Amino acid sequence: MIKNGIANVKWLKSLLVASFCCFSLTGIAQKTTDHNFEVGKHLDIFNQLYKNLELLYVDTLNPKETIGTGINAMLRSLDPYTEYYAQDETKNLRMMLTGKYAGIGALIRKHQKLDRVVIDEPYANMPAAEVGLKKGDVILSIDDSMMTDKAVSFVSEHLRGEPGTSFLLKVMRPSTGKLMSFKITRRNIKLPELPYYGIREGNIGYINLNSFTEDCSKDLRRALIDLKKQGATSLILDLRGNGGGSEQEAVDILNLWLPKGITVVENRGKFKQASKEYKTRVEPLDTVMPLVVLVNGETASASEITSGAIQDLDRGIVLGTRTYGKGLVQIPIDLPYNTNMKVTTSKYYIPSGRCIQAINYKKGSGGYREHIPDSLTKVFYTRNGREVRDGGGIKPDVEVKADTIPNIAFYLSASGQDSTEVMFDYVVDYIARHPTIAPASEFHLTDADWQEFKQRVISSGFTYDPVSKKQFAELVKTAKFEGYYDDAKVAFDDLEKKLNHDVAFDLEKHKAILVQMLEADIIMAYYYQAGAIEAGLNYDKQLKEAVRLLKDPEAYRKVLAPQKPKETSSIIRFGEKRPYNISFKQPKQEIFSAIG
Repeated sequence: MIKNGIANVKWLKSLLVASFCCFSLTGIAQKTTDHNFEVGKHLDIFNQLYKNLELLYVDTLNPKETIGTGINAMLRSLDPYTEYYAQDETKNLRMMLTGKYAGIGALIRKHQKLDRVVIDEPYANMPAAEVGLKKGDVILSIDDSMMTDKAVSFVSEHLRGEPGTSFLLKVMRPSTGKLMSFKITRRNIKLPELPYYGIREGNIGYINLNSFTEDCSKDLRRALIDLKKQGATSLILDLRGNGGGSEQEAVDILNLWLPKGITVVENRGKFKQASKEYKTRVEPLDTVMPLVVLVNGETASASEITSGAIQDLDRGIVLGTRTYGKGLVQIPIDLPYNTNMKVTTSKYYIPSGRCIQAINYKKGSGGYREHIPDSLTKVFYTRNGREVRDGGGIKPDVEVKADTIPNIAFYLSASGQDSTEVMFDYVVDYIARHPTIAPASEFHLTDADWQEFKQRVISSGFTYDPVSKKQFAELVKTAKFEGYYDDAKVAFDDLEKKLNHDVAFDLEKHKAILVQMLEADIIMAYYYQAGAIEAGLNYDKQLKEAVRLLKDPEAYRKVLAPQKPKETSSIIRFGEKRPYNISFKQPKQEIFSAIG
C-alpha cells in the first residue's frame, strides 16, 4: 500500500541525515556507532570505486545505466516493493498512486501473426472509443513517426503525452483493409477502479472494485447508495484480482459498514513516525446489511485490509480462495533531480491483531525469501471468537475454488511468439460483421458461430503442448536414467498413444469455457468492461455461492456464529497486540498500503 501521497516525509529525511552525519557524536550506543561507521565506510568505498571506473575504464561509462544498475541491485536484496524511479519513470509511480495518465484510453498489444501493434481494448467514454477506434485496428503511424516496426512500449509512449495535445493516428482496419486517419486529443485518463455494479436476483447488490486508487471510496459510496435506492438489501463486494492501492481508501471503504471510531488497521515500523493507527472517521452508511466479500489469490494489500477487517470484526463473510498475503506498507519519497522511490517502512495489523504477510525477505547473503508454512502461523480470534491465523494472507470463511482454465484455452487466448492469433482474429471479424449485438447479459454465440470458430482453429494449424505430454517426457527421461524404461516400454508406448492430443476433440471437450471466453471478448468490444463483467457473472460459481448464502439468512448467520475460543497460551485474543519484537512474514508482487 502507498501512504497518502508523497508529502510528509520530512521525518524520514531527518533520519537519513542523522544516520549519515552523527558518526562523531558521543553518547551513542556502541551498536549504533558501529552500524553508522559501516554505512559511511561502504558509501565511501562505492564513491571511490565509481570514480576510478570513470577515470580508468576502457570505455566511457553511462552513469544513469551503471549507477542505476547498482541502485536496483541494492534494492533487490530487500523486498520487491522498495523501488527506485528514475526521472523518466516517475510517471509510473504517479499512475500507480492515482490510476491516472494522459493518453487516448485504450489497451494495445502486439499481434504476433501480423508483427504489428494493434488496438486491443478501447475504454468506455475515452478518446479512443469516441473517435471510433476498434479492437484489431493496426497502428501504422503517429503524426509523422512510423510505428510498423516498433515495440509496444515505444508505441505506448507516443500515444501518451500532455493532456490537451492532439496528434494524427493512422491505422489499418483488418476487416476492410482500409487505411483510416483519426485526429485524437489526449486527455487525463483514469483507469476504471469500479467498472461495474448492479442488482442480482433476490435484491442482492453487486460491486466490482479492481483497485484502491484515490477517491475510489467516494465512487463506491455513490454506487452503494444507488444500489440501496434500487432495492438492494444485501451486498456482494468483489475484490478478486484487486492488487490494492491506498491504505486510507481501504479505511474509508470499511467506514461504509463500520461505526465511526473503530481501529481497522495499524501500521508498525522501526521508527515511531512509521507507526500509525487508522480509525473510521465518519458515520457509516449501513452497519446491518448482510455482506459477502469475494477474494482470490490476486487479492492483495489494501484489498486484504478490507477483507481482513470485515472478517476480524465479523461484519460479513469472506468467500473464495486464500488471498495473496501482502502485509507490508510503503511510502513514496521525493529524491533529487525529479526522481522518486517507494520504501517499505512498516507492517500492517488488522483488528484481530494479526499480520497476514506471507513471505519473510531476508537481507543477508544478497537477500532471499522464505515462505512461512501454515504450521508456524499463530492463532487469533475474530470479535465473535472465530479462529483465524496470521501469515499467508486471508483464509476465506467459505472456500470456493474457481473453475480452472484448460490448457487449450490458455494457448488460444495467449499472444506469445508462436501464437496463431486465431481467437483474436475471430473476435475482430465477428465485430466487423455485427454492428450490434444483444444486451450483455443476454448475448450468446450460436452453434453455427461455434462451428465456424472451431473450423478456423483447425484450419489455422493451431497446435499446443498439453502439460501431460511434457510431464510424460520427463517421466520417460527419469525411467531411462533409473533403468526401468526397457522393462516398461510397452506400457510407456500405450500411454504415449493415449496422450497424443486431437485439437478437434479438445475443442469440443472444452467448448463451454471457450465459448464463454469468446463471448466475453465480443461483449467487451460493444459494452466495454462493464458488459464483460456482467455477462461473466452468469458463469461464476463463487458468485452463485455468495448469492445462496445471502438468500439463506440462517446459513449466513451460521458462518458468522460466535465460537468459544480454545483455552491455550498460544492464542491471541481479539484486539490483543502481539509482542512488538516478534518477526512476521513478507510479500511478493506489486501493490501498496499507505501503498496497500
